[in-house]
Amino acid sequence: MFDLTGKIALVSGGAKGIGKGIVSALKNSGAQVIIADIDDVAGNATKQALGVDFMHLDVTSQAACEQVVNDIVKQYGKLDILCSNTGIFPQATIKEMSEADWDKMHTVNLKGMFFLVKAALAVMEKQQYGRVIITSSITGAITGYPGWSHYGASKAGQLGFMRSAALEYARHGITINAVMPGNILTEGLQAQGETYLNQMKASIPTHTLGEHEDIGYAAAFFASNEAKYITGQTIIVDGGQILPESPEALL
Repeated sequence: MFDLTGKIALVSGGAKGIGKGIVSALKNSGAQVIIADIDDVAGNATKQALGVDFMHLDVTSQAACEQVVNDIVKQYGKLDILCSNTGIFPQATIKEMSEADWDKMHTVNLKGMFFLVKAALAVMEKQQYGRVIITSSITGAITGYPGWSHYGASKAGQLGFMRSAALEYARHGITINAVMPGNILTEGLQAQGETYLNQMKASIPTHTLGEHEDIGYAAAFFASNEAKYITGQTIIVDGGQILPESPEALL
C-alpha cells in the first residue's frame, strides 16, 4: 500500500459501502481518517470498528460542509485529502420521474460534491497542497441503465466539474481526480435483489462483483505522493465491464 503517514483525510459518505472501503484503505496506508456522514448510527459503528473519527454531515448544506472542514483544520491543523464519496441512487424511469426526484439526485450527488470540494479547496489552496478524489461511476459518462438517467447525469456532471477544477487548482499543488466504480457489492447494490446481482455478474468479464476495498485502493493511489503528476483523470474499477463489444465477447 501507499504511505500516507501523517496525512489528514476526510471521507464523506464513509460510514458504509464504498466509502467504508475508502476509509479502510486510507487508514491502512497510515492516514488519520475522519468520516463525514449523515448516518450517525453507521458512522459511529464504523468509527469504532476501524479506529477512525466521525463527524455528522449533510452535504446538501453548504454551511455544514464548510463547518466540517473548518472543524477538521482546527482539530488536526490541516486537511490533506478529501474523498468526496456521498451519493444516492434511487431508481426511476423517465416516465415515472418527478422534478423532485431529479432535483434530489443532483442536490446530493452533484451539488453536495461541489459544496464539500469547494470548502476543502479553500483550505488546500492556503496549504499549497491537497488531494481531492471524487467517487463517480461508469454509469453516465460511459454506460447507461434504464431507471438511472438522473443518476447517470449526476455522475457524468461530477467528471465535467472535476476536469475544469483540476485546471484551476493544478498550480497550487492540488490534484483532483475521480474513481469510476462498476458494480461493487455494497448494501445498496444488494438491495436490488439476487436477480439483478446475477445479471450483473454475467455481464462482467471476471464474473464477480467488486469489493468496497477495490475502490479504496484506487483512492489511496490518487491520494499518494506517487500520484503527484496526475490530475483531472479517472480510474475505472469495474472488472472489465465496459470492455465487451457484445455479450458473445464474454468467456
